[in-house]
Amino acid sequence: MSANGIKTPYKTIFIASDHAGLDLKKHFLSRFPGLPFHDLGTMTADSVDYPDYAAKLCREMEGRLKDSCGILICGSGQGMAMRANRFPFIRAALCWSEETAHLTREHNDANVLCLGGRLLSFPLAEKIFDKFLTTEFAGGRHQGRVDKLMC
Repeated sequence: MSANGIKTPYKTIFIASDHAGLDLKKHFLSRFPGLPFHDLGTMTADSVDYPDYAAKLCREMEGRLKDSCGILICGSGQGMAMRANRFPFIRAALCWSEETAHLTREHNDANVLCLGGRLLSFPLAEKIFDKFLTTEFAGGRHQGRVDKLMC
């Protein structure tokens, strides 16, 4: 699937945010309308608890790991990553640059991208998102390391 130059192998891109990540989430949804987003909230700027939205996204991904990925956005991205990584089938990565997005996909087979809505400009967040969606897992020597994460 392709939208505005971003190609992705995923059938579904689950996306969720808390109130601090809402503006960036809305930006992604409006900037890339051709991508297969499934918006899990929040829908308003009212204060909410980020762990609830991270858990909701992870539960939706379970059983659909082969054809989906997730995007979680809160103020720093760190809280979402911490909660998401409590699910044994999730490999959530907090990314702040194109390089971190590339490496976490290539070496760690991350399936959830976490972003800091208060820390990233929209143009940089778009580049990170693009890199995350378009980088393939290298496998090989990295597979054994990823397997150890699943214990």
